[in-house]
Amino acid sequence: MQTSEDQQRLFGYLKNHLPAHLSLADELCQLLNISADSAYRRIRGEKPVTLFELKKICDHFQVSLDQVLQLESDTVVFRASDLHKNSFPFKEIIENLYEQVRWFNSFKEKHILYLCKDMPIWHFFHFPELAAFKTFFWAKTIHNDPAFSSRNFSLKEFDAAAYFQTGQQLIREYNEVSSVEIWNQESINSTVSQLGFYKEAGIFSDKKEMGLVIDSFIQTLEHLQLQAEKGQKFMHGDNDLLYKAPVQFYINEVVIGSNTILTRLDGQTVSFIPYNVFSFLSTRDQLFGDSIEKSIGIIQSRSTLISKTGEKERNKFFHTMKDRVHALRG
Repeated sequence: MQTSEDQQRLFGYLKNHLPAHLSLADELCQLLNISADSAYRRIRGEKPVTLFELKKICDHFQVSLDQVLQLESDTVVFRASDLHKNSFPFKEIIENLYEQVRWFNSFKEKHILYLCKDMPIWHFFHFPELAAFKTFFWAKTIHNDPAFSSRNFSLKEFDAAAYFQTGQQLIREYNEVSSVEIWNQESINSTVSQLGFYKEAGIFSDKKEMGLVIDSFIQTLEHLQLQAEKGQKFMHGDNDLLYKAPVQFYINEVVIGSNTILTRLDGQTVSFIPYNVFSFLSTRDQLFGDSIEKSIGIIQSRSTLISKTGEKERNKFFHTMKDRVHALRG
């Protein structure tokens, strides 16, 4: 790099973005195959990093130089982890999401701000029947998995145990992170439409099984309503001694927006924007994160808090959603 000041800024940025239990010097030793002394000399700016080393560092830590060096640019660099994958098993999608949230928990301070155009994916894994339906729908109709192309949905024939187990692990990781979720009446639209589509298309092997999926959906909404009432996250059936991180549910009747996630990890922001249904673009660009936070903050200020308060609005909101799900039985 051109100056030791820029090099020190780079390594300072990397150090601030590493989980607390990791050592930047140790990471550089492994990455560049250098000694600890050489790593520290680079960190202090005493030994310039080469262009080859700089590329390896940026690739490994998933950073861009214009972001680190605060160059005046309106360009935001995003990471798309599955961009070069032509096809992969649907279960890998759930596992990748689990690893992502697990990574959040490697930080001491972590917080999620979620603008929910759709119901967050982890909430579909509270109960096995809804988890099985959503997994089957995603794999067959969205992911276009050849193994599902000629199959109808059947709880008896579709073995969703592995998906459900991973989904439960995902929920447990999510429950460790404090969060704000901003919902609206449209947040369950896609799942209601999916159930209706499979019903009309005759893809349910047994009408009784559709009833079981609906029952599971209602149970999910009741569980989320209870979490909103308590203002805490927990697994179904847990008592208050097992409650985890706090959660604030908001409802917004004006702005639907798009699914957007902003995380704060030890004071640094990571933003996630969805694409291709299950994939996310992510960036650590601070200016972009600040912009997202400001935008969601405006929506949040025009929303109604229903966690630990707003009992009337909370009951009305969840009652309306449950009525829409019940209507699928007709």
